Amino acid sequence: MNYRKDIEKCIDYIEEHINRPLTLKEITQEIGYSTYHFCRVFSFLKGVPLMEYVRKRRLSLSTIDLLEGEKIIDIALKWGFETPSSFAKAFKKEFQCSPSEYIKKMKSNDKIKNNLLGATAINKPIIVEKSGFKVAGYGIKTNVAQGKYTKDVASFWSNYNGENLESKLYKVLSPLKHGEIGLCIPCFSSGDVIYLLGVIVEDFSKTTSDMITVEIPKAQYAVFTTNPVNTLEDQDQKEFAKVIKETWKYIFDTWFKNNEYVYDEEKLDFEFYDERCHLRPDTVMDIYVPIKKVKGDIYD
Repeated sequence: MNYRKDIEKCIDYIEEHINRPLTLKEITQEIGYSTYHFCRVFSFLKGVPLMEYVRKRRLSLSTIDLLEGEKIIDIALKWGFETPSSFAKAFKKEFQCSPSEYIKKMKSNDKIKNNLLGATAINKPIIVEKSGFKVAGYGIKTNVAQGKYTKDVASFWSNYNGENLESKLYKVLSPLKHGEIGLCIPCFSSGDVIYLLGVIVEDFSKTTSDMITVEIPKAQYAVFTTNPVNTLEDQDQKEFAKVIKETWKYIFDTWFKNNEYVYDEEKLDFEFYDERCHLRPDTVMDIYVPIKKVKGDIYD
């Protein structure tokens, strides 16, 4: 499935309507995806959340108006900012200088920088049928459309109410096998999700009131294993996180485009972390992506 083509269609729609109010719901309905799924795909492929892209694009276009000598108040209103000060604040955050400083710095030249992730060779997935299973754990509400997801989840992994989350999971639930499941549960059309970190359990008898439980249905998955990373030399695991992000990008940017499968939106994808993720010279993890075959225009 060619997700890149759909992203281009989305960007074209944004460009056509960039000078009027745009909502997340409007954009995703126009493209024909669920809000949650499309926001994740967009973020993986473009490296920036969908509505953050809209904001950045408007600020980029505002630089043209600045260099053409338009008044700050007119530019602010044109690009959807309530006041000149709110525009100036957003502009400085984006370009590390005020609008007036930008004009002096750029003079008559408009320089727009595009940051693209480099291509990374990813191992081919294995296709598996997996029976349904139960997951229990702790969750945090975050947003895949507004750019909060990565930061929220990163902090959530390492700390939960002052405790190490992984240790608490095993202490309370005593799962039969080692391995953590990380998954997102869509909860609102705004792009809000519940990120759940949990373990596989036989039943929910040991769960506590502050836990979330999910039953994952039987599904067919493409299972991608990330490229090995030496976390002995990178103990804060920044490189590992980068490789995981690159793998997600490869899945939607390259793999689906060149295969007979589409993402099964009725199921849940998840990340699986086991002993291979501990500090070691060949750290890896698995990404389970639910799939279904396509024959012509008919989904199996």
